Amino acid sequence: MFVNLLRNNKVVAGLLTFIRMYLGYNWMTGGWGKITGGEFDASEFLHGAVANATGEHPAVQGWWAAFLETVAIPGADIFTFLVMWGEFLVGIALILGLFTNFAALMGIMMNFAFLFSGTVSTNAQMILLTLFLLVAGYNAGRFGLDRYVIPFIKEKVFHQNDERFIKPVEAH
Repeated sequence: MFVNLLRNNKVVAGLLTFIRMYLGYNWMTGGWGKITGGEFDASEFLHGAVANATGEHPAVQGWWAAFLETVAIPGADIFTFLVMWGEFLVGIALILGLFTNFAALMGIMMNFAFLFSGTVSTNAQMILLTLFLLVAGYNAGRFGLDRYVIPFIKEKVFHQNDERFIKPVEAH
C-alpha cells in the first residue's frame, strides 16, 4: 500500500519533487565546489580511509580498505574525476528530474562508498531520502523532465505505448 502511494499519488509526487531538488542541490553544489576549487584530490581521502581501517575500533572495514588500496588509490586520478563530475551531474539530473531513477541510483552508490570509507556527515540522511526516490520510480520524476523524456524514449526507442505515459488517440 505504501509503495503504491509512493509510485502513483500525484500529491506524493509533489513531495518527492522537493526531496529530489534538495538532494540535487546538495550533490550539485558539492560537485561544483570540487570542480571549481581546483584543490580536490581523491587520493588524500582514499589514504585517510585506508588509515581508518586499523586499530581497536576501525571505521573502515578491511575488505573495503583492500579495495581502496588495490583499485581506488592506483586509479586516484580517475576517482577524482568521477567524484567531482559524478556529484555535479547527479545533482543537475535530480534538480531537472531527468533520468531521476538512474541519477538517484548513482547518488546512493556514491553515498554508500563514502560511508564505507568512514565518512558520516549527511550521507546516511541522503541515502534514506534517495530510497524514497528509488522506490517511487517514475513518480519521483513526474514533475520534471522525465514526464516528457521517458514517454518519448519508450515510444521511439522501445516502440511501446504505455497508457500511464501516453494517452491513446481516440478514433472519430
